[in-house]
Amino acid sequence: MADLVEKSKKLSAYAAVDDNLLSTHRVIGIGSGSTVVYVAERVGQASNKSDLVCVPTGFQSRQLIIDNGLRLGSTEEYPEIDIAFDGADEIDTNLGLIKGGGACLFQEKLVAACSKQLVVVADYRKDTGVLGKGWRKGVPIEVVPAAYTKVSLDLAKLGGKPVVRSGLPAKAGPVVTDNGNFIIDCDFGEIPPAQVAELNAKIKALVGVVETGLFVGLASKAYIGNADGTITKKTV
Repeated sequence: MADLVEKSKKLSAYAAVDDNLLSTHRVIGIGSGSTVVYVAERVGQASNKSDLVCVPTGFQSRQLIIDNGLRLGSTEEYPEIDIAFDGADEIDTNLGLIKGGGACLFQEKLVAACSKQLVVVADYRKDTGVLGKGWRKGVPIEVVPAAYTKVSLDLAKLGGKPVVRSGLPAKAGPVVTDNGNFIIDCDFGEIPPAQVAELNAKIKALVGVVETGLFVGLASKAYIGNADGTITKKTV
């Protein structure tokens, strides 16, 4: 089973890069997660790799870029990105996403927002059609530390079940993001695709919220690696 999942991740990542990375592209966003490992590997095999600048979404993707001999950039230097490749914790029928299982959601959304195109790569387990159906850990929400109690109360009023993400066993206390913030994982149950944008707006409006792990209207394509070796391509 583990081999099938790993194979499907590599298939989807390689296909996404092969289909969408054009010779005219110069600035590439490289996301986070286990599937993106293969994206960085494939981009690193490009014949024009010396012409490319890769913008990471966090520490992990920064290391992937370096390890594959690619040139490192930043959103400060390159606020306009030609194309970005990223993974997802879950994907719905509208290509709405839950992201942030690895606590990189702010930088992932920043790179996505800077990109002319966001291509999602994932294995078949992430393609459930409804956010919250397969991903039961809740919507990741990055919050300013001083506001986590207030934001937790506000999220409960919105119908969620908020939990501050713990760093245990590696770290005593909450997980701290690359930006020095906390993560609240808030379970809203299954979120119908038509209601994702509204929920995202309500959460974003709360004082103390930096960003949500709901990605609405950002992904244009998704490449899903299936257990049988085939790839499902989805577009909006």
